[in-house]
Amino acid sequence: MGGRASIGLRINPEYSEVETQLYNPCAPGTRFGVTADKLPAQLPADIEGFHCHCHCESDADALGRTLERLEQKFGPWLPQVKWLNLGGGHLMTRRDYDVEHLISLLLGLHTRYPWLHIILEPGSAFAWQTGPLVSHVVDVVEDKGVRTAILDVSFTCHMPDCLEMPYYPEVRGAKHTGEEDPTSPFTYRLGGNSCLSGDFMGYWRFDHELQPGEMIIFEDMIHYTTVKTTMFNGIQHPDIGMLHSDGKLEILRSFGYEDYLIRMD
Repeated sequence: MGGRASIGLRINPEYSEVETQLYNPCAPGTRFGVTADKLPAQLPADIEGFHCHCHCESDADALGRTLERLEQKFGPWLPQVKWLNLGGGHLMTRRDYDVEHLISLLLGLHTRYPWLHIILEPGSAFAWQTGPLVSHVVDVVEDKGVRTAILDVSFTCHMPDCLEMPYYPEVRGAKHTGEEDPTSPFTYRLGGNSCLSGDFMGYWRFDHELQPGEMIIFEDMIHYTTVKTTMFNGIQHPDIGMLHSDGKLEILRSFGYEDYLIRMD
């Protein structure tokens, strides 16, 4: 409230290496970003920056190729702006990410455009491998040879990416089998606990027969589990906790009916 906002435009370099169209902000017909052919030769006086976001869990090589297209398309306007925001999706905390190449790219960009304040939004990098979603088997049901392990979590409520993309997280101690024969030994479809018929995810092969009460752990799910959840039909959210190195589990947040009521009120 005490300062003046710096106004910028989201631009579309018409290039992205995001393969899943649902997550591709540069797909044909996108509503994200202005293409270069729509910009006037002289930007409005109050436009001070450009914002570009066209990555998703991408590496430094993808950023390098993106910068080539961005400079080709928008180079004539870069002298007119003060800052360039390269958005998110830079997974710089992943073990195989080439951080030195990222540094080289940014230094090169700064050398070519020394007046630009360069911004990154590495949100996924901060949330990468920050915690699993822990569920339990409630029951195992079978129909037409398909065995479904009913869990005490929901894909549509707690893991919507698994239905939207679909995105398949790693399940500890199991292997995703795609559309292979669901009747093979110890293969289960994982089902959620909502009333949505399609609240299930793929087929997963375990090395043993699943039993009620058994723990099923979805790796690296806490980031989207917390920001994209719903309480569809009153489904309760999982507790948020921290498992300390001494084995003690500290519950940081629990959810109940009041949380659902507040959303609906």
